[in-house]
Amino acid sequence: MKKKVKQVIVFGLGRFGSSVAETLCQMNHEVLAIDSDKELVDAISPYVTQAVQADATDETVLDALGIGNFDMAVVAIGDIRDSILVTAICKENGVEYILAKAMDELHAKVLTKVGADKIVYPERDMGARVAHTMMQTNVIDLMMLNNEYALMEVNLPAAWEGKSIIDVDVRKKFALSILAIRRGSDYIVAPQPAQVMRAGDTLLVFGRDADIDAIEVSGK
Repeated sequence: MKKKVKQVIVFGLGRFGSSVAETLCQMNHEVLAIDSDKELVDAISPYVTQAVQADATDETVLDALGIGNFDMAVVAIGDIRDSILVTAICKENGVEYILAKAMDELHAKVLTKVGADKIVYPERDMGARVAHTMMQTNVIDLMMLNNEYALMEVNLPAAWEGKSIIDVDVRKKFALSILAIRRGSDYIVAPQPAQVMRAGDTLLVFGRDADIDAIEVSGK
């Protein structure tokens, strides 16, 4: 079944906003990108449906752009006051789904109160990913889901080679769930407790961020 094309408006074309805008366009959605900085608008223009230099806090400008016709809005503005104001304007104009970038927890609370449906912390989450991949040799990638939980792709610890999931007792000892095992080009999705893990396997693991350390220690 063909996916429905969404109309998305992206406010703020820093590294996060421009990356989201370009990726959504690559996914064949219609993307309008807005920023007050002409250089940023010119840079993203070839990669989105339309790019406009404008003050996103000016309601008359947003009315002219037909903001109420968009299915989704991404508020990636760095200025806290402006991001809150733009989020509120999007909500008032009936945008169905609003994703907003927050600088901290207080900013996130205000954004939620004025209408944001989803809050992201790109700078904080990227910092967590970099720290874990730098300091822990078995972590390939990490995606923070909130302040506690994460999805991790990790190399199989040497101490687990040749053992089944139940032998290692991953859930009880580490409070982690193995969602999939990648073995070469194949994936074992939702592996059974009796599944034996082999050297060279990588694991997709879900659990608390704090428990990643336990995997690292156990594999030495």
